[in-house]
This record gives sequence, C-alpha cells and structure tokens, in this order.
Amino acid sequence: MSATVETLTAPVTFTEGAVKELFKLRDQQELTDDFGLRIGVEGGGCSGMSYVLGFDQKKDGDQEFIIDGLVVYMHKAHGMYLAGMQIDFQNGLNARGFTFNNPNAASTCGCGTSFSV
Repeated sequence: MSATVETLTAPVTFTEGAVKELFKLRDQQELTDDFGLRIGVEGGGCSGMSYVLGFDQKKDGDQEFIIDGLVVYMHKAHGMYLAGMQIDFQNGLNARGFTFNNPNAASTCGCGTSFSV
C-alpha cells in the first residue's frame, strides 16, 4: 500500500536577506524541530489586514511548505491573500525589518505591515 503525497507550490518567496535573518532568529530562540515559520494574515492594522510572521507549531488547517530550507506553516484560507508575495529583510539606516511585497494588496499603510484587498 503506497501513501499519497501532495506536492504544493509555496505561495510566497523569500529574498536571501530574509532567509538569513529567519535562520538567525530561529537559532537565537533555540526552538525545537516541531516549530516552523508561520505566515498569515489577521484582521487589524490601519489598512484592514495585518501580516503574521513568526515561529509557531503546526495547527489544524495548516498547509506545510519547505521554502529555502525553512519549514513554513500557513492556514489554507490565507493563500488567496498571500499568493505571489515576496518577503525581504531590510537592514539599512533608514529601515530595518521584514518587508512584504504583496501583489494582491490594493493599498498598504505607511509602515508596510498592513494592507487591504
């Protein structure tokens, strides 16, 4: 009897800088292997929806992806908001932190962490 394996295309991509920073954060937090990076959206923020980005354990309804060596969890319903998004990490004098380039966002706020569709 063989098991069926579903291969899903990851809905988001990371820049090299983002991957490097995420591995650094994961190592600093000394997380166990049952933690992965959670990407998602939630209601709130000045534009209506905010991005979720942090380490968490897998939950019911999550899809699991391996992106650039990182285990990534995302609730299936969030895919329509995040498909095609690129996550970057800026480490400059004017800006420091993760940035979200989301082609599905109709508008974003000034801080770049919330959006509307």
